Amino acid sequence: MVAILSALASVALSEIVMQILSQGMNLAGAIAAAILPILLGGPMLLYFQIQSAKLRDANRRLETLASTDSLTNCLNRRAFTGRVGKCLSQASGSGALLVIDADNFKSVNDRFGHDRGDEVLQMVAEAIRQSVRDTDLVGRIGGEEFGVYLPGAGFESAHHAAERIRAAVNALFVTSDGLVQRLSVSIGGAVCAGEVSFAELFRVADRRLYSAKNGGRNRVKLGGSIDDAAVARLASGLAER
Repeated sequence: MVAILSALASVALSEIVMQILSQGMNLAGAIAAAILPILLGGPMLLYFQIQSAKLRDANRRLETLASTDSLTNCLNRRAFTGRVGKCLSQASGSGALLVIDADNFKSVNDRFGHDRGDEVLQMVAEAIRQSVRDTDLVGRIGGEEFGVYLPGAGFESAHHAAERIRAAVNALFVTSDGLVQRLSVSIGGAVCAGEVSFAELFRVADRRLYSAKNGGRNRVKLGGSIDDAAVARLASGLAER
């Protein structure tokens, strides 16, 4: 289509130029010389702008696909860790990280099948999203493990968010052929105040998740505000175990 339009424009332009040359540069020629670039350049500029907008839109879609977990529509692990790390570096470490694990997920797969297990992960992901703010980051960081980063959150607000998530998931059931199983999650969290890396903060939150699991599941274990030195000491102690 572009080639056809260009050919037609070329024929028309050639005809106009020939007419002008045969008569000399009169008033009509001067007007044509001023208007023709606008008439020819305007549509071409519009065309390139439209194509550029389409390219930007396609790039945005590709970026979304590359950063999204296809099953749950949460951020995938790479995107989640990258964005949390960026938030930590920009906000001097102010915020809270929650690590959330679906309890007894193996029994869900064993009793109801892997298809229902996928549905359970989708249900848990939606319950998490509905329990946090639009500005909070939600990612799937493992098989049945999710992460939530709460920018700027202190201990109290992080604890409230974690309890909302726990209660929302615990209100859900999975059923099939007369079998019924209530869902629950265990949550470990770490609140930071100071410069800290994602890896250090995750180690602390993950340790508290295991504490919640060992304490009976369906519960929250959230530490108080910790600075970078405290995180480093805790992370170092965990690494030695």
